[in-house]
Amino acid sequence: QAQLVESGGGLVQPGGSLRLSCVGSGIIFGIVDMGWYRQVPGKEREYVASITSGGSTDYVDSVKGRFSISRDNAKTTVYLQMNSLKPEDTAVYYCQAKFRSVTAWGQGTQVTVSS
Repeated sequence: QAQLVESGGGLVQPGGSLRLSCVGSGIIFGIVDMGWYRQVPGKEREYVASITSGGSTDYVDSVKGRFSISRDNAKTTVYLQMNSLKPEDTAVYYCQAKFRSVTAWGQGTQVTVSS
């Protein structure tokens, strides 16, 4: 039922910027908490940022000051603006919707930061 589709990933040089988008469907978007996670091969999925249904944001320390999460409920979309990108940011980025104990994930979008 629930579907999340990420887009906006790609190849960018260190110091560059990307804006990821995640469009949700099949959910009451306005009442769910949204988040971004990332994963590299051989490692566990890592929390990056989140925004609650009320608009409260949170970030992992490594991206504070560089990334910004936002949402547009009318467009059922959550964004992740990524600035000053570093090679360590390279990963598959996943969008997450969470409502109580139920979690839905998108398919992921690849972000590669390399010169």
